[in-house]
Amino acid sequence: MIQVLWLVCGLLLCCALSIGTEAEAADGDFNYDEAKVPQYTLPEPLKMQDGRAVTSSEMWKAERRPELLNLFRSQVYGQRPKTPEGIRFAVSEWKKSGTLQDKAICKEIQVLAPGESGELVELIKFVLITPKDAKQPVPAFAGILLIEPTLMDLNPGRPLPDDVGVKLPGMKLLETILDRGYAVVSLDPANFCPDDKAKHREGVLEYLYPDRSGDPAAEEPGAIATWAWGLSRALDYLEIDPAIDAGRVAVIGHSRRGKTALWAGAEDERFALVISNDSGCGGAALSRRKFGETVARINTVFPHWFCGNFKQYNDQEDKLPIDQHELVALSAPRPVYVASAVDDGWADPQGEFLAALHAEPVYKLFGLAGLGAGEQPPLNKSVGDYVGYHIRTGKHALTDFDWLFYLDFADKHLKQ
Repeated sequence: MIQVLWLVCGLLLCCALSIGTEAEAADGDFNYDEAKVPQYTLPEPLKMQDGRAVTSSEMWKAERRPELLNLFRSQVYGQRPKTPEGIRFAVSEWKKSGTLQDKAICKEIQVLAPGESGELVELIKFVLITPKDAKQPVPAFAGILLIEPTLMDLNPGRPLPDDVGVKLPGMKLLETILDRGYAVVSLDPANFCPDDKAKHREGVLEYLYPDRSGDPAAEEPGAIATWAWGLSRALDYLEIDPAIDAGRVAVIGHSRRGKTALWAGAEDERFALVISNDSGCGGAALSRRKFGETVARINTVFPHWFCGNFKQYNDQEDKLPIDQHELVALSAPRPVYVASAVDDGWADPQGEFLAALHAEPVYKLFGLAGLGAGEQPPLNKSVGDYVGYHIRTGKHALTDFDWLFYLDFADKHLKQ
């Protein structure tokens, strides 16, 4: 019974976890004044490091994209963890109960790999919830902690105040997603890379790099790179599950998990759509703006998230050879959505919008429309085509309101 409840509990509480860590950590030492944003020059997504212009989508794919990917690997997130040979999957399925009884099939999947003596050991464990009555393989949303395993209630998300007027009356968020024809895939980092600077090596990193300890070395993967790697291993399984259309999987995340979603989408082009919710510094927000959370602050408080080389840019963001608009652009030509909250200065909403805006030239290279807006849209209004964006009322959270925009964006691009 506990296992069943673990499956159907607490959808999308990553927002609540982040509120008490990232969002509330801000204090008077950080800038929240646009007038105090330093002058900066962004690196050009369509300009090679040797100065050559990127003039075609073929050149982007063959030269510039790999160059940018390697710069982010070596300077920000770390090299991608290697995938061991002999990966296997073990699937457990439970009877349904409660609100999902007539709507969902719930599975727990273990990702297994050979141990030192040849026995199989668990690397990752994740949850897959699919619509019960689907007649054909369905698309899916995959992310870190989309389902919170410690609650004993189905969390409906965080609805906005009444004046916004968008709620899901009589309908839980997970049920809404299932009824819209999507599956949900949720990985718990505690199972393979704990979000703890002292314990993040317990699990996958200990298995892959048994001789390493402490903070990530110069180009060694941090927690964000490891979580992104875990999402790719989940996608490996989705490719063999007949209930899922693995060519229509969106990777999504909020806050630190939003950073992870962007990096997972950059590293693994099998993800068909990428969504970042309030991802801030190290996610969608431009580092050079030094607005809200900064590179120095995030590296100091969360030294396990990024590779060691990222620390050399503490208070020296202008020396970065890349910036986060180029991370957003690495999703091209796949659709990407960036979202902000107006009271979430810590994540720099304007910096997130500008990153989406300055990713547009890469989409145009593919003949695709981007935001179609040169400045932030009105509150609670979604804009964009292959690059989507909204800024909503409220604070640092992933809400029902956000999800309704994401579902519409996914309908547009994954159900054609």
